[in-house]
Amino acid sequence: MLRQGYPRCLRLLNAGDFSHVFEQADLKVHGKGMMALARWNMLGHPRIGLVVSKKNVKLAVQRNRFKRLVRESVRLRQHQLPMLDIVVLARRGVHDLDNDTLHRQLHGMWKRLQREARQHECTKLASPASTQHDA
Repeated sequence: MLRQGYPRCLRLLNAGDFSHVFEQADLKVHGKGMMALARWNMLGHPRIGLVVSKKNVKLAVQRNRFKRLVRESVRLRQHQLPMLDIVVLARRGVHDLDNDTLHRQLHGMWKRLQREARQHECTKLASPASTQHDA
């Protein structure tokens, strides 16, 4: 049986991890009230970081609810997500979404992220010369 916990290894923990994704994101996926930036990692599992600013989500209870729902969504889908470092950014209006809508938005974002990751990997394999700038 697969473990469904949310250990520290599934989290982006420091500023270096976040800036690594922000500097050159390989994938970008939008959802209603949120956006995910992702960059490949070689760890064998995904890692998630959250950015929820006071400017976009005023009340702490709303920021915490968003973070809790994103973490739960990742915890349940951790074995289906590709090997990416993912930063989820909250946008204005995300606090207006109810829990069901937020769950649907997150589910759709993870599916689009998986699809784009497969497409990106296929194009990467098709043109090996394009990966020289990554070295």
